[in-house]
Amino acid sequence: MLDDNDTMQMHWREAGIPDELCRALALASMPMRLHAHPPVRTVADAEEHWRSVPGVHTKNLLLKDAKGVLWLVVLPHDQSVNMKELAPVIGSAKLSFASPVTLEQVLSIEPGGVSPLALVADKERRVRLVLERRVLAGDTVNFHPMTNRATLSMHPDDLSAFLGRLGYEPIIVDIA
Repeated sequence: MLDDNDTMQMHWREAGIPDELCRALALASMPMRLHAHPPVRTVADAEEHWRSVPGVHTKNLLLKDAKGVLWLVVLPHDQSVNMKELAPVIGSAKLSFASPVTLEQVLSIEPGGVSPLALVADKERRVRLVLERRVLAGDTVNFHPMTNRATLSMHPDDLSAFLGRLGYEPIIVDIA
């Protein structure tokens, strides 16, 4: 649930979080916390701002396979992944990173703002979502809320409910 006070709503707007995402997240059952920070484009850039933020921090990769299928792969931030080995685990063809143009066209975001929360903008449901099991294992999971100027902390159950409302059933995998 979002805090109804004007100060919180102002911070969400100042961080550049789209109204559509704010409305979709308003149905959360547990409080969420917004952590504003300077723009970050990589996990390495963000780590210094996460030191005091508890929970699982994520690495979010929008990938495109050789058949043109888009995949959003969400991992713990410190998890490395070999895309050659990942492809058969998720049932895809050869994987490569999606272009910034694709990020904008499909998810209405810029590089650095990728997360499952951006699926609210995927009106054609082009993206297949893959979550590494450990992302959902803790009490708190952290994502960029469609902007790289903030991190949003939420309960994994609220993430699952949010995704369900959007019509997404993520593929849950163990990536070694």
